[in-house]
Amino acid sequence: MLDMPLSEDAFRKLKDQVSSSTMCTAQPRLIKQLLKIKAKASSHSCMREQWSDWSADFTKELNTIEQRRRKIPTLHYPKLPISSHVPEISDLVRANPVTIVAGETGSGKTTQIPKICLQAGRGLSGLIGHTQPRRIAAKNVADRIAKELGSQLGDLVGYQIRFSERKSPDGYIKVMTDGILLSEIQRDKQLLAYDTLIIDEAHERSLNIDFLLGYLKKLLKKRSNLKVVITSATIDVEKFSDHFDKAPVIEIGGRNYPVDINYLVDKDPKLDVEKLVVECVKNIVRDDGEGDILVFLSGEKEIHDISRLIRTIFRQTIDVVPVYGRLSLHEQKKIFFPSKLRRVVLATNIAETSLTVPRIAFVVDTGRARISRYSYRSKIQRLQVEPISQASADQRAGRAGREKPGICYRLFTNHDFECRPAYTDPEILRTNLATVILRMLDLGVGEIRRFPFIDMPDRRMINDGYRLLEEIQAINARGSLTKVGKAMATLPLDARLARMLLESAKTGALNDLLIITSGLSIQDPRLRSSENEKHADKAHEKWIHKESDFLSWVNLWHDLENARLGMSKRQFSRYCKRNFLSETRLRDWRNLYYQLRRSCRSLKLPEQPKRGNYKSIHTAIVSGLLDQVAVRKENVEFLGTRNRRFFIFPGSVVVNKPPKWIVAASLLDTEKPYLLNVAKIDPKWISSLGAHLLKTTYPEYFYDRSTGRVMAKKNQTLFGLAMPQGAKIDFGKIMPEVAREEFLRSALVDIDYKGAGSFHKNNHDLVKEVLDLEDRVRTRDIMVDKNVLFNFYDSRVPKYVCNLIDFENWRLKAEKENPRVLQMNLDYLMLRSVSERDLAQFPKTLDFDGCQIELRYRFEPGHSEDGVSALIPTALLHQVPISFFDWVVPGMIRDKCIALLKSLPKDLRRKMVPIPDTIDKILEQIPPYQNDLTSALSDQLKKLFGIIVSQNDWQHQKIDDWYRMNFLLVDDSDQIIASSRDLRQIRQEFKNWINVDPDDDSIKNFTRLGIKQWDFPELPEKVQFRSSGFLITAWPALRDCKDSVSIEMADNIREAESISRQGQSRLAFLKAKAITKYLSKDLLKGHDLLLLAAGFNDRNGLAEALINAAIQEAIFGPKKVVRTQEEFEKSFDKGINSVVSIAQTMSNCIEELLPTLHKIRKSLTDLTLTFEYAKEDIDRQLDFLFSSETISVMTTTNVIEYRRYIGAIEIRLEKLKRNTARDQEYSRQLRNYVDTYDSVMKKKDIVSISLQNSLRNFHWQVEEYRVSLFAQQLRTRIPVSSKRLDEAWKIIDGRLCHEIAGS
Repeated sequence: MLDMPLSEDAFRKLKDQVSSSTMCTAQPRLIKQLLKIKAKASSHSCMREQWSDWSADFTKELNTIEQRRRKIPTLHYPKLPISSHVPEISDLVRANPVTIVAGETGSGKTTQIPKICLQAGRGLSGLIGHTQPRRIAAKNVADRIAKELGSQLGDLVGYQIRFSERKSPDGYIKVMTDGILLSEIQRDKQLLAYDTLIIDEAHERSLNIDFLLGYLKKLLKKRSNLKVVITSATIDVEKFSDHFDKAPVIEIGGRNYPVDINYLVDKDPKLDVEKLVVECVKNIVRDDGEGDILVFLSGEKEIHDISRLIRTIFRQTIDVVPVYGRLSLHEQKKIFFPSKLRRVVLATNIAETSLTVPRIAFVVDTGRARISRYSYRSKIQRLQVEPISQASADQRAGRAGREKPGICYRLFTNHDFECRPAYTDPEILRTNLATVILRMLDLGVGEIRRFPFIDMPDRRMINDGYRLLEEIQAINARGSLTKVGKAMATLPLDARLARMLLESAKTGALNDLLIITSGLSIQDPRLRSSENEKHADKAHEKWIHKESDFLSWVNLWHDLENARLGMSKRQFSRYCKRNFLSETRLRDWRNLYYQLRRSCRSLKLPEQPKRGNYKSIHTAIVSGLLDQVAVRKENVEFLGTRNRRFFIFPGSVVVNKPPKWIVAASLLDTEKPYLLNVAKIDPKWISSLGAHLLKTTYPEYFYDRSTGRVMAKKNQTLFGLAMPQGAKIDFGKIMPEVAREEFLRSALVDIDYKGAGSFHKNNHDLVKEVLDLEDRVRTRDIMVDKNVLFNFYDSRVPKYVCNLIDFENWRLKAEKENPRVLQMNLDYLMLRSVSERDLAQFPKTLDFDGCQIELRYRFEPGHSEDGVSALIPTALLHQVPISFFDWVVPGMIRDKCIALLKSLPKDLRRKMVPIPDTIDKILEQIPPYQNDLTSALSDQLKKLFGIIVSQNDWQHQKIDDWYRMNFLLVDDSDQIIASSRDLRQIRQEFKNWINVDPDDDSIKNFTRLGIKQWDFPELPEKVQFRSSGFLITAWPALRDCKDSVSIEMADNIREAESISRQGQSRLAFLKAKAITKYLSKDLLKGHDLLLLAAGFNDRNGLAEALINAAIQEAIFGPKKVVRTQEEFEKSFDKGINSVVSIAQTMSNCIEELLPTLHKIRKSLTDLTLTFEYAKEDIDRQLDFLFSSETISVMTTTNVIEYRRYIGAIEIRLEKLKRNTARDQEYSRQLRNYVDTYDSVMKKKDIVSISLQNSLRNFHWQVEEYRVSLFAQQLRTRIPVSSKRLDEAWKIIDGRLCHEIAGS
């Protein structure tokens, strides 16, 4: 037993001995017990007993250390650059808490530094912990060190990676991933299992490495016996040294063999990466020596594309080996196995550090990698292809020359390399910090803003991490862990996934979320490379859930668990291979699942063996992903929170039929912003789960007449994403003052009141009376403002009233005391009065022949009824002349006349200034409603001022609509059935209404159908009858019905005569049946083919038109309308004998022209596009000359002239190509005349027969004008020129305007 210390100094020396000579794990216990013994040193008997126990324990620990020292194996160092530095490194490790070893690639630092630490006396009181950034590297390094120490893996040297470990209690060195060391901090904050820690590949600056380096800096202040060695191939030496208080640095040369660096001289932008890589590999194989080739690429797709190209080019002479993160560990290990063929290893940056791939002599570096960067603005993890840093490029070059001199081909220029950053940004500067902050808060290492990181993250990134933790309720507003947050920190999961798992305990889906969260935390075990894509998809199809990628994980899990029960290990391995599953990743998944289940048990979460339903599972998922919900907007594009737009990742089960609302496990921006692991959700779930994040507004409130309350639509947004609107709510309970104002304005001021009070109708009748008065006099300065009405009610209704029920209860009591408490009067509503004289200018009716036509006024510019409307009964529709309404009402006529004069052409208008004075003089001279307005104005302008204004000069379209009367056609029940400012349009639509239900039975009997002979005494010019109380005038007409005629009523004499001309011809046609039958067969007989060639498709129709023309000319003449049976018979007998000769004369004239017409038609078809204008003009001319309508009204005189007209066309075609420009000008002139004629003939039913004949004569003059233009040698029948035509049309136009105005 040791001698008991008696002095303070003796106790201090013994304490120091404990710290330096015992196992680290025992030191806290021994020192604590020693201090207790020291405190009780005055009680000798008690102290001696405790000293005896402590001394035995201390001696045992000393023996343990001694035993470990004796078992240290003999150390040998291979011929590596680091071997010459062993004594120096050993001394630095003994003398300094932190040593930095900057060793170049190939220096041997990774495998030799743990041995050097053993040589320096480390590894006795605890393990030498050696971290590696990747699992494959950890196992590889452990195996290599064990072999160099001559032991089995797991004895002196062990390893631990996630879910896999091999170690011994008596071991000295433990190789592990940095994640494993981090997880041990949660259980052992002082890391007492280790007396030395080696942080390898520190230049990678992963999140784990940066946190470990900061944590170790703080830990070194508490553990003076801990040694830290930081190693890397390329490192920012000064930054690391400064971080650890000027820690010593030793730099070691690396490569055993030189590596030549070749750059592109000038990169061709047309060459993509694939072509450059393939070309480089071809050159190496062709020109360079032996050795394998390592190609660094940016991603899996690039690897597969280039792999396919190389295999196609080299076929069986090259072995292509891919290496990337999604490959299973077994697949990744293939790079260490020898091959009989030359190998091309296609790798991502996974092969950049740590791994020494054998036989590599050539490195092809594309200079690119996918770098993960988190954006605190968009909250998206971006995985974009970026240029690598200089340090990464040097690391890649270091992969060559390990076994012999090597060459590195950089597929970028030297200038490009020089412009790149020296080092890659550490992960802590480009990742979401929420999980790191959660772990730090749980470990109690202090606030992240004061944590000693080598590079402090951006303040905005830190704030973003805190913000996310607050969103998922892991911390409170003060930044302290909540109960939920403390539980989350114990789970080995990302913060979001941990939140989901805890929520699932409440929703009853814990087991399902154990499966999902563990699955999302590992690499996807479903293997799906481009080579086996179709087969893999088919194999994985059975696990798909149509609405949720998350439930696909659940389906996969349960299927695998069932399969595992009935299979041996080998059978299960085959099953996995057959179904394109990674057995290693499945093992990781299962291990993590059970690890999480143990953690849930320690948190005393209730186990739920039954599967949860869709809602319980996905509400738990949404709880951790509230800011990753999205709504479909267009096709496949989704709008997420914070106005972000996404697309569903192509591998998702819902990509083909995307739901309306979804949640995504992660957001990734590669070429496009994608949503990964997606499921359909109900947005209603968000309201309860995200109540603390939702912003609620009431942008729209309204009075609901059915409930008598002011209701509001509640708008909720989640980080700017609008949630579906919920049910309407009573706004009076939320904002009673605003609801009261809306109630008063909508229910009382407006017309939505439905209570029992009579005040409302009385008040609104008064309001309507005043508003009608304003419409009538066309002003808005009579009615008081609506605020006056509001103030009336506001001053009387109590403040607490904001709905109909409260209002009615108050009203009943108030009206008992004062029945007129809510009654308004007319004076209260009017700002000024209106005189009877002013009202007379806007009458309520217009008198037409004793009929009172009701007027309606509206003052609303832009409305279809703005101005004054006349309510026209159907009975008067065809009775009132249009010109009557040109005068509108007296109060508007002066302004309308001023507007009409202002619409005139400028040269006329300036002769009339000042226009208001001119109008005043004119209106003194003319009585209203006598003639049409513009004719009266034209007459007075000529009479008073000598100014001639034609009807064409008036431009009615330029004046405002409200100056024109609006017509409302009303039926017998006073319902409006048509509305227009054009009375002609309404008449056209209802032209048959004149025949509807007259009261006079004699008129009913007068209209007849199926008349085949003139068997009635007379066809009166007009008849009168009463209809709907009005005396109606109508004009009987004989309507041609082809095989008969009918008697019907027209609305004016011109239309009646136009119709009757055709009807009387039909009666004559039927009466002369024998003659017309003969002519129908004889005319143009035997010329069917020639007719067809000349452009006539219907010989019978042409023959009938010739017969009608002969009947008109022989029997009735150009103007005659017979009225009596006697007159009809007399005209028939007088002219019937001439019908046959006239018809045959006309027919013969046309027969003579058929060959010429055929020739013309053929010439027209041969014209090129240059002469398309001429073809259209001639076609239009021929259509007029030979149409049934023209032929049926022409005379023998007209048809004889057809020879010249057709001859002129022939001559025109002969000259066409010689005088194209002149011909085009002539066509333009003619087109104006023909267009004008056609437009008027569309209205021929409303003009007299005399004017119709004048119009036809005008067209024959146009035909003569054609002859004068194109074939002067044929001479014209009458003198003709453009001036004569213009004068002729001016006369016709005047008559036309007069007749139309009077209709």
